[in-house]
Amino acid sequence: MSKKAVIFPGQGSQIVGMGRDFASAGADVDGYFQRASDVLGFDLAKITFEGPQEDLTRSNVAQPAIFVVSAIGFDLAVKAGFQPDMAAGHSSGEWAALYAAGVVSYEGALKALEARGRLMQQACVAEKGGMIAVMGLDQPALEKLAADAGIQVANFNSPVQIILSGSAAGIARADELAKAAGAKKVIPLPVAGAFHSRLMAPAAEAFTALLAGIEMNSPRIPVACNVTGGFHEADPASIRRRMSEQITSSVQWIRNVETLKAAGAKTYVECGPGKVLTGLVKRIDIESTLINVTDASTLEAAKAALA
Repeated sequence: MSKKAVIFPGQGSQIVGMGRDFASAGADVDGYFQRASDVLGFDLAKITFEGPQEDLTRSNVAQPAIFVVSAIGFDLAVKAGFQPDMAAGHSSGEWAALYAAGVVSYEGALKALEARGRLMQQACVAEKGGMIAVMGLDQPALEKLAADAGIQVANFNSPVQIILSGSAAGIARADELAKAAGAKKVIPLPVAGAFHSRLMAPAAEAFTALLAGIEMNSPRIPVACNVTGGFHEADPASIRRRMSEQITSSVQWIRNVETLKAAGAKTYVECGPGKVLTGLVKRIDIESTLINVTDASTLEAAKAALA
């Protein structure tokens, strides 16, 4: 039986103005953002809709903002008849997947994401690091290369795109090694530091303590886990543990999509700004049907396929 998976993007997909036009599709956009601002303690709508982009890109702003837009898109899709059979999210997007599966409330996800972004930003300031995307080398070669450079693989995004993360010196060394090994492209990423690496350990430790105060339930539908590549267990304590580990662990997105596919997913509905995950899924599950709910126009175009 053909099944549908809902997927959610993470940090990097933010763009000034995102989500505003969902109001024309009947969403209480102001209400969603006001609830978010009440939790966060700052005017999220003002930064999201007016910018500047540099302010929106700060981790403690970008992660909640992307979540809000993703949640609006998802809730509108559900109103249009969408009933996902499973969910997944990339990095911070995994919190939107947990929201979609009823594991965490809207406010609970926002509390987690604000703290996650803030703690990660603090870790970036404490120890300088970076990330690079490497194209043209296979996974075993890049895993060895990362080890030789003293850094980590941060994201297994697709068979042709793998992200490395670590100290500034380690990233510079990895760049040299990758080019020497024949990589087609090595692209430095415009990020604040070494996300999904050991340098984020202080953030993960503090985040663990914060998660103890956020209520979680067993998922109503299966949710893919970035850390393991499989599905989360039903136990909320296990989910808390994995979401803390995620901050320092590799994002196993290739395995996530393979897990969704093995569970019967044929259609992937990306809810949130941009189409990054649609592009990645296309390279992993080439026979999949891909739908985007990015704004009011894409929602309208997708309604028949969603129901």
